[in-house]
Amino acid sequence: MGIFKWITGILGWVSFGPIGGLIGYLFGSLFEGRAIPFQEEETTSRRSYSASEQRNSFLVSLLVLSSAVIRADGKVHQKELDTVRDFIQRNFGPQAVPEAMRILEGLNARQVNIYEVGPQIATYMNYSQRLQLFHYLVQIAIADGEFAKSEKGVLEAIGATIGLNGADINSVIAMFYKDASSAYTVLGISPSATDDEVRTAYRKMAMKNHPDKVATLGPDIQKAAAEKFRQVQEAYDTIKKERGMN
Repeated sequence: MGIFKWITGILGWVSFGPIGGLIGYLFGSLFEGRAIPFQEEETTSRRSYSASEQRNSFLVSLLVLSSAVIRADGKVHQKELDTVRDFIQRNFGPQAVPEAMRILEGLNARQVNIYEVGPQIATYMNYSQRLQLFHYLVQIAIADGEFAKSEKGVLEAIGATIGLNGADINSVIAMFYKDASSAYTVLGISPSATDDEVRTAYRKMAMKNHPDKVATLGPDIQKAAAEKFRQVQEAYDTIKKERGMN
């Protein structure tokens, strides 16, 4: 049964709207003859989603958006696929990998409209979860050792459609794409910022990226968020050392 069991049972909000339609279409071809409980339209009432639903919805969102990132430079790189595969295996076990990768293959064969799926993610996933999702997407983009202009453009567009502000988009990208001012970009400020502004920016960014913010998504995703938090701390330490700040 593998991934089919959880994806049809506890998908939460991704079972409707553009994502539900897209994944439902793929399930129609992947699981012929089985009933798929996707809804075509959003229900009018909102409810709270369990930790399992949030976690599984996070994975489906990652699969959908990673397809757009993987296709950004016109090529499908094995290292990018391996990055997605490793994520699935760590978080859902090896039994979920084959069918999840088949879903990704189906998504790669279609044109995912990020301007349709992005707002749905922005509506139902909290900010810190979306920030962590974006962090994974940047990891996928650089997995092949290159960071093409087209990939950066797609990432920036995804970040905007899922409701991240420009400073946070640039911050996450700067964690992987280093240059002379990347430490400042990670904190969302310019090199001309005062020491007090540096301290304030660090506190805000540390709070936003704290791993506790994504605790409901499971220990492995929380561990990845801890790495993102460490990168924020590292950027702050770099600036302090450069400036001789206490």
